[in-house]
Amino acid sequence: MLVELPNLWIILLNVVGIPTVHLLIAWWSTHLKAEYFSPHSPFFKCRRWEQGGKIYEQLFRVRDWKDRLPDGAAWFSGFAKSSLQSRQQDYLREFASETCRGEFSHWLQGLAILSFIAWNPFPASLVIVLYAILSNLPCIISQRHTRCRLARVTQSLKKR
Repeated sequence: MLVELPNLWIILLNVVGIPTVHLLIAWWSTHLKAEYFSPHSPFFKCRRWEQGGKIYEQLFRVRDWKDRLPDGAAWFSGFAKSSLQSRQQDYLREFASETCRGEFSHWLQGLAILSFIAWNPFPASLVIVLYAILSNLPCIISQRHTRCRLARVTQSLKKR
């Protein structure tokens, strides 16, 4: 614990701060320019080892649970990603870009929540670390899986 606080303050910071971090970063992310989120950028591009998203299906069975994740972008008038609405190239490009935005948002949320260990004593700090991982990693996996599948669909449409 880096910062010593009374227990009441620790509880208040956790109970109010963690949901606030999620919501503020999600809101802020929906307002960033779309050009920041290129699926071809080094951070977001699909890697060969991802096998067009199949690795997420094999390792994490992502198709069994991804539809249960909330789509926070829709809460802030962002781009809804719960289902594919079109096969038009422009729409697919925007959808892929929005998966980058979602992934970015969840990486940032996880890192921000990890900062809460500064005032949480052990073992509460361990709970914070687990929460940061478990509340964001499924969303990151889902975004990457969807983006890699979109890349496959886009490639197959180009070949026609």
